[in-house]
Amino acid sequence: MFRGVVMVQPWNEVYDLIDFIARTAHSNLQKPLIPAFNEALARENAGYRFVGGELVEITERAEIEAIESAITKGARDSKAHLQRALQLFADRESPDYRNSIKESISAVESVCKAIVGNPAGTLGDAMKLLKKTQTVHPHFEQALIKLYAYTNDAGGIRHALTDASVQVTSEDAKFMLVTCSGFCSYLWALSADRS
Repeated sequence: MFRGVVMVQPWNEVYDLIDFIARTAHSNLQKPLIPAFNEALARENAGYRFVGGELVEITERAEIEAIESAITKGARDSKAHLQRALQLFADRESPDYRNSIKESISAVESVCKAIVGNPAGTLGDAMKLLKKTQTVHPHFEQALIKLYAYTNDAGGIRHALTDASVQVTSEDAKFMLVTCSGFCSYLWALSADRS
């Protein structure tokens, strides 16, 4: 049965099978199974790895660690946004890169809001409050604001689709997922160091 899928079916169904086995395995088997799958995928130079429980097209160790660290160490809301970004990115039949980016930047926004204790504000509001209690390098602040602006401008990611909408690629979504994960981890570490 497995040989038939691996040898005959379209490429994405092979990954679907691996994903299915990992997800449906008994909980005692999942913990050793996912690293074993990742080791086999790396050995075979496959373009996918399990990251945060999702089989995604991310293979660089630093990128995987950035995402998993942000999911593991983050607060409930930021974890949920990053996990959803991963799910949208990981869909092999119909990936939703646009909404993956939305979820990634929403994770950063939720971290900023949580740190300053203002769940109703915007990222800009949160950054202003954050600067009052934390030492935030001006270039770091500007990088974060510009990244948010990229998703929020007239042809941007967070608005309704129009003819002027930005065409989003897998590379865009991967960049945002990894970068936003790094920003989340950095902000939590900054907050912990200053409290």
